[in-house]
Amino acid sequence: MDFVSSAQLTPIGDAIAALGFHRAGNARQFDHADTQWYLEFPPGPVAFGHLQVRDDDVLVLETDYGPLRIVTPTQIIMDRMAAYAHWNDNPSLDQAIMVAKRQDVDWPALYEWAERDGIDAVEIDKLKSRAG
Repeated sequence: MDFVSSAQLTPIGDAIAALGFHRAGNARQFDHADTQWYLEFPPGPVAFGHLQVRDDDVLVLETDYGPLRIVTPTQIIMDRMAAYAHWNDNPSLDQAIMVAKRQDVDWPALYEWAERDGIDAVEIDKLKSRAG
């Protein structure tokens, strides 16, 4: 899970150590012995390919600790398709398909984003077809 933050990694690590997470080497990732999932804290701003996302373009969940901004399923697919297109990362394509199969996708926005980001619309067609 990615949590975009401008905070330094040391205070983040100190805060989540009580939950059992430990920093994985010098990376921005934190592992936990009891789960296959890891946490990553990339720096902001939130962006998918060349699209920088404004704060008001994401969902906001109000918590006792302050607002938590959550990207949409379409934005998650943008992120995964950017990784697939730019680094030929097949697991990212698989992840985009999994999200598209289970969530509502704003297909027109995804096609528009792909065009602006230089990703061939054929790749989005293939994703849409495989998502069913």
